[in-house]
Amino acid sequence: MSAALPDSRKPARSRAGFSVLVLAFAGVLPAVHAQVVASADYLDRMDVDRDGRISLVEYQDWLSYAFDAMDADHDGVLAPAEQPGGRGKAITREAHRARLAAAFARQDANRDGALSAKELAAPPR
Repeated sequence: MSAALPDSRKPARSRAGFSVLVLAFAGVLPAVHAQVVASADYLDRMDVDRDGRISLVEYQDWLSYAFDAMDADHDGVLAPAEQPGGRGKAITREAHRARLAAAFARQDANRDGALSAKELAAPPR
């Protein structure tokens, strides 16, 4: 994990749970996640090591901010009460990161283990 990102990261289990996490945190984003309007902006913000590509860990770390913000007791699990609407199945940080790894693999069109700006901008598969 990168020292440049907020500490205390956690995961999500279902596709619906993942979508809810992403949408639910639109108002909880730290300033570093705000005002990103183009894929080049995302690449610049996500690319912690500045190599011009997004690694799986950079992708997971960037997209875990919402989970971390919702995990009020910092136990690595989003209990139903910590989720939007106060219901749903508990979601572990590990499961959330696994879901992100699967999404990353779908975006990595050339299968080189990193996302380019073009791959990052491509619609999700």
